[in-house]
Amino acid sequence: MRVVLASASPARLSVLRAAGLDPLVEVADVDEEALLEALPGAPPAEKVTHLAGAKAATVARRVGAAHPDAVVIGCDSMLLVDGELVGKPSGVEQARKRWRTMAGATGELFTGHAVLRLADGEIERVAEGHATTTVRFADPSDAELEAYLATGEPLAVAGAFTLDGRGGWFVDGIDGDPSNVIGISLPLTRRLLAGVGVGVTELWTPTR
Repeated sequence: MRVVLASASPARLSVLRAAGLDPLVEVADVDEEALLEALPGAPPAEKVTHLAGAKAATVARRVGAAHPDAVVIGCDSMLLVDGELVGKPSGVEQARKRWRTMAGATGELFTGHAVLRLADGEIERVAEGHATTTVRFADPSDAELEAYLATGEPLAVAGAFTLDGRGGWFVDGIDGDPSNVIGISLPLTRRLLAGVGVGVTELWTPTR
């Protein structure tokens, strides 16, 4: 059974590969802003799960003919900090402002997950859910923050930080699943795969 990751995130791909999967990567082309505008006032968990489901469904319809028996995994992450739910920053200035708010504070990283099982090229079963991890941010100096912004890393990720990259220097700790902060919760994904009738160990690549 082919595993398809409906995400362009190299971090998500890295997590899955390290955990024994070798997914095909297909980037979902969805209008995230329009999808979020359709959910005004919805709680963070509902928003990220809705986006994950839309991404997975878009990719499932695209790959069904080439991979009629597959599982498609979609994810979407956003950070709730100081009452605001944020995704990727639009530029350096927005990332700088967010870090001024995050520094020395805590935030909640929400990741929505959707697992779709295809049979004969059609979506047969769907399982969705979300994971939440509390992140405790350090208080980087002005020089450290400017150096981090200059790397470009915070511009490419939800919440303007990473746990598994240079941003990890500025995370004091987390409460919850670390893989969720990187972008895909392995425990939740295992449960969702089971929910569509697939055991995760069946998908592991053979060991030498």
